[in-house]
Amino acid sequence: MNTNFLRACKGEAVDHTPIWIMRQAGRYLPQYHDVRGKGTFLELCKNPERAAEVTIQPIDFLDVDAAILFSDILVTPEAMGMHLVFEEKRGPILPEPIRTKADVDKLIVPDPVDKLGYVMDTIRLLRKELEGRVPLIGFCGAPFTLATYMVEGGSSKNYFNTKNMMYSAPALYGAMMDKVTECCISYLQAQVEAGAQALQVFDSWAGVLAPCDFAEFALPYVKRIIDALKPFGVPLIYFANNGATLLDQSMTCGADVLGLDWRINIEDAVKIVGPDIALQGNLDPIALFLPEDKLEKRIARILDGAKGAKGHIFNLGHGIIPETDPAKAKFVVETVHRLSKR
Repeated sequence: MNTNFLRACKGEAVDHTPIWIMRQAGRYLPQYHDVRGKGTFLELCKNPERAAEVTIQPIDFLDVDAAILFSDILVTPEAMGMHLVFEEKRGPILPEPIRTKADVDKLIVPDPVDKLGYVMDTIRLLRKELEGRVPLIGFCGAPFTLATYMVEGGSSKNYFNTKNMMYSAPALYGAMMDKVTECCISYLQAQVEAGAQALQVFDSWAGVLAPCDFAEFALPYVKRIIDALKPFGVPLIYFANNGATLLDQSMTCGADVLGLDWRINIEDAVKIVGPDIALQGNLDPIALFLPEDKLEKRIARILDGAKGAKGHIFNLGHGIIPETDPAKAKFVVETVHRLSKR
């Protein structure tokens, strides 16, 4: 099996810098649409055979060094008892948002095998189909990011309802976050037991917080997740999107790897984080629209800037966008492999 990804997470020697791409199983690939057209997005997430198929598509096409489970971070709020729908132009909607103590009281901390067993079935299927190829990454949303969807009822421009709850009803916010955190812990533990070989915690909206609010209202819950998963022995990655100003705090969460967006030079991140934590990132997804010669120079700059890190996994600074030419994604993978070959 290609173990470069797992070795880089631990800071061990690698044959080349490993690369995988956030949202690598997705809408930029024509073959994804062939599978996606057979039902709704949630139906795809809940069908182990089809979810496994789209997970493997970028492994076949791109030759990336790791697979990431095809699912969605919002399956956990649904498992906690919330109604979830996906609308084509609006994205995820939770039509009955959490606003009161009664709403929080109704939330359950689910048995992940009972409520999210389809995810574990997908993982087990993938481990069989990926055997001897690349490792499989499992994931969940970070508690703060999940809370924004649960309180706002979907995406938001200013996160008023979430921040208002944090500031004016901190006990209510804390009670909700305790349940969300326990759900995340049991869900990730079940993923490892099913066969996930690494885990990533996605904090997509951490960057909307002031550093003092991140320290009080988000980071402690991430630490609880990391602490609970450490004994399982798999690499743990924490990705705080738009989190350059939070990096000095993120490095205290206990994760083996910190994901970076493109808003920080990776050499500056190396100086902040030091020699004990590996880094992942951090090419701007829109840089894939550069001419190939300029794109190669940008890739080389990131590879060079990461040389002082404990370990480095190349990735985009956020998910690949649907308009991307698949050939450009393949070019990125091939270029990272070629330039970094030991």
